[in-house]
Amino acid sequence: MFSIQIANNNQIHFAQTICDEMEASAKVRGTGIAKRSAEYIVEKIQEGKAVIALTNNEEWAGFCYIETWQNEEYVANSGLIVSPEFRHSGLARQIKAKIFELSRTKYPNSKIFGLTTGLAVMRINSELGYEPVTYSELTTDEKFWKGCQSCVNFEILQSKNYKNCLCTAMLYDTDKKEQKNAKEENSISV
Repeated sequence: MFSIQIANNNQIHFAQTICDEMEASAKVRGTGIAKRSAEYIVEKIQEGKAVIALTNNEEWAGFCYIETWQNEEYVANSGLIVSPEFRHSGLARQIKAKIFELSRTKYPNSKIFGLTTGLAVMRINSELGYEPVTYSELTTDEKFWKGCQSCVNFEILQSKNYKNCLCTAMLYDTDKKEQKNAKEENSISV
C-alpha cells in the first residue's frame, strides 16, 4: 500500500503540505511542535536526510527527517508526520524504522535522539532500542534548542534552564548498545 523511501527532488512539491500538516496535527493534539518552513523540508530532502511515504498513486502519506548536532555526535529523527487518512495503519512505525535505518547508515557512530509528547512515538522508539533519558544526555548545541522557540511550551523549557520540558527525551546510544550486545554474546558463549 505504501512506498517508504529516501525522499528525493521529485517529492519537493510536498514540502508545504508536510509543514502544514505538522502544524495542524500539533494544534489538534494540543501539543507543542517546533515549526519548520517548507524551505527547511526541501533542504532535508536535497541533503538525502528525509524519508517519505507515498501511496501507490504517488500521494503523500508520511514524512520524517534527520538533523545532526555537535559535529554529528548526535542525530535527531524529527518531524514524524502521517497524513490523517493513513493514521492508525502502522505507517508511522514503518517510517520511523526507515529513518532510523538511514540514520544508522549515514551516521553509524552517532547517538540518535528524539523529543516527543506522543505515547505512540515513545513506544515505537522503545521498539527501536531508544531509552528515556534526561535532557542532560542530549546535545548541548544551542541551535537545536533554538528550534524549540516556536513550540507553545518553550517558556517551560526556558524556565527549567533547558533541563526539562513536557517532551520526553529518548536516546539510542550506539556505544552503549554495542557494549551491551558484546556482554550478552560473551555470557552466551561462556
